[in-house]
Amino acid sequence: MINRQMMTVHTFFIALAVFLVGLLCITSAQELTQTTLGKRLCLGLGVFWMIRLFIQFFGYSSELWKGKKFETSVHVLFSLLWTYFSYVFFSTYLS
Repeated sequence: MINRQMMTVHTFFIALAVFLVGLLCITSAQELTQTTLGKRLCLGLGVFWMIRLFIQFFGYSSELWKGKKFETSVHVLFSLLWTYFSYVFFSTYLS
């Protein structure tokens, strides 16, 4: 019971953090791209999404998606999405 409650709370706060970061990107793009603090935040977000991309390949067993049409499609789609996020944040930091 405690494990389920902990996972529910942790999942909620992870989803909230990702939502708020997305909101920050939408509402404060200029500050993220033109200030030192914004560029450092972009570096951190680039690292976050790059780690998430590596977890996609090395943290989960390929048995969960290999040979399954829908699961493979979702795996590829999200791998491309996290690659894109990593690229955008790293290139913003480096610009």
